[in-house]
Amino acid sequence: MSPQLEIRRLTYADLPQVIAIERRAFPTPWSLAMFVLELSKPSGICLAALRNGRIVGYLVCSRYDTVWHLMNVAVDERLRREGIATALLEHLFERADRPGAQYTLEVRLSNDAAIPLYERFGFQSAGLRRGYYHDNKEDALIMWRTVAGDREAADEAAATA
Repeated sequence: MSPQLEIRRLTYADLPQVIAIERRAFPTPWSLAMFVLELSKPSGICLAALRNGRIVGYLVCSRYDTVWHLMNVAVDERLRREGIATALLEHLFERADRPGAQYTLEVRLSNDAAIPLYERFGFQSAGLRRGYYHDNKEDALIMWRTVAGDREAADEAAATA
């Protein structure tokens, strides 16, 4: 059994460990300044996943008007497929979900691990951003998730009763 996973708010002090994971995870990693900017936004939700006091994954989600934009999710490559990204997303949705809440994200079409993960959480494909990724001009899949509103939730509850 793997050690206990702790999910907490991401802090500026975490950024050296985050940058190390980021550089290994992505061909065009975020800069330190980009993380600092996201952490400075009061409306965003930035989470860290820790095992034995060490950062093993993180999530950055910004709020733009009424829509949450999932900006960045990464897990230490040695610990992938152990439920860390799932735990981060669960924690995000526990904190941010409200009836009618909307989330969006972009993901590489080639990211065969992330797309099914997002689909499990109710994200649906909504088109492409052509040439979105600067390193290789790969297209991004645009995905959206909408939390059921009060009426929709009541209808679903009645249909399953």
